[in-house]
Amino acid sequence: MCIAFLIYSDNFVTLHFIMIHRKMEVFEKADLLRTQIDKLKADGMSIGFVPTMGALHQGHLSLIENARKKNDIVVASIFVNPTQFNNPNDLKNYPRDLDKDLKLLEKNNCDVVFTPSVSEIYPDENSKKSEYHFGKIVEVMEGKFRPGHFDGVANVVSRLFKIVQPDNAYFGQKDFQQYILIKILAGKYLSDLNIQVHRCPIIREPDGLAMSSRNVLLSPQQRKSAVLISQTLFWAKDNYQKLSVNELKKAITDKINADNNLKVEYIEFVTDPDLDEVNEWAKDRKIVACIAVQVGKVRLIDNVYFN
Repeated sequence: MCIAFLIYSDNFVTLHFIMIHRKMEVFEKADLLRTQIDKLKADGMSIGFVPTMGALHQGHLSLIENARKKNDIVVASIFVNPTQFNNPNDLKNYPRDLDKDLKLLEKNNCDVVFTPSVSEIYPDENSKKSEYHFGKIVEVMEGKFRPGHFDGVANVVSRLFKIVQPDNAYFGQKDFQQYILIKILAGKYLSDLNIQVHRCPIIREPDGLAMSSRNVLLSPQQRKSAVLISQTLFWAKDNYQKLSVNELKKAITDKINADNNLKVEYIEFVTDPDLDEVNEWAKDRKIVACIAVQVGKVRLIDNVYFN
């Protein structure tokens, strides 16, 4: 936080600023967190919120940085949400390192961290049931290949939003479909909270691979192969007008599947923000190429805007 003060001299009055970094606070209980946020809001402070599942990397920290720019207080959450995993092994193997995550957040000037238990977020079985309906946007891509995934996402984000009640919330472009869903969730179902949902750019490794918590699960050879995902998407962006939609899908699939470590689960071209399937190229609509690839037992997603 920044405090301004005036210094008077014989002939001049100068305005000076000093930065005061409050000690990061960690809460496990929703009621204690809510009490603290109420105090901060009563003091006129704006709240920026970054929900995460931990295993933090530079992509997450870029969200913290964006929240820091436009809010007085930055709140992050670390919660591996069991209801959004349709594969039990994926949940079991999801990387976790809370101590490391907390150190990273404190180093990057996060003010408040919420680290709830599963029972704190879901006190009973009924609380795990989704009450939202999103239509076609949860029936394609991730929704098609991960049944129930978006029910879990919508449920946990709504519970976190109701606890934190931020002014602004920040999500990464890598989870493009998730961002669209959360934007609808906030605007249609949680409009009384008046939360502005912001999308932040994908942060990539120097070789182009989209940063993901799951990258640490890749073997050295798989990690080397995985860069082909982004390389192929960028190639497609440069060449999409030379091929039909179906021809480009096949070309992308063939290029990636040529590596024995990789297997394309889906490649889709959709519009932003409606997620309409693209059957032919159009200059007047935003087109996003979205892909999911199995790299051994690790599943990675990525996307690139074509226009």
